[in-house]
Amino acid sequence: MTIRPAVAADVPRILMFIRALAEYEREPDAVVATEADLLRDGFGPNPYYWCLIAEQEGEPAGFALCFYSYSTWMGRPGVYLEDLFVLPKFRGLGIGKALLQRVAAVAVEKDCPRLGWEVLDWNTPAIEFYSAMGAEFLDTWRNVRVSGKALRRLAGAPDAEAEPAK
Repeated sequence: MTIRPAVAADVPRILMFIRALAEYEREPDAVVATEADLLRDGFGPNPYYWCLIAEQEGEPAGFALCFYSYSTWMGRPGVYLEDLFVLPKFRGLGIGKALLQRVAAVAVEKDCPRLGWEVLDWNTPAIEFYSAMGAEFLDTWRNVRVSGKALRRLAGAPDAEAEPAK
């Protein structure tokens, strides 16, 4: 197994992993990202994310997609793990653990005191996996999101009522 930083040529592979993850998370139609979006936002002059690709015997096996966050309380940046996914046929080979360890190593190298992510409450295999890795579950914190029409309305955008929510 090898883990390497993604390059622009990996964008189709990254999108394939994102779609496979959405399928696993029971939201196959939720992905609207395109290759152009991923190329622009991950490999342009000011990338919004970075990504690691895991390969097993030269075949794409999994990925981790991350970005930097910031803790005002700690006065330090952190790493946020947006997606971690291993294709079903490669599970049980230690690839997910290796990806998570590599993301943690990047956090340590960049002097980030924390690594955070979310997990769906029904995803028992992932919860057990993360628990075994020493993850702390912040059950008193609630995830909050504003998107689509509600975001445009909150921003006071003039066409907020015209755009359908996604």
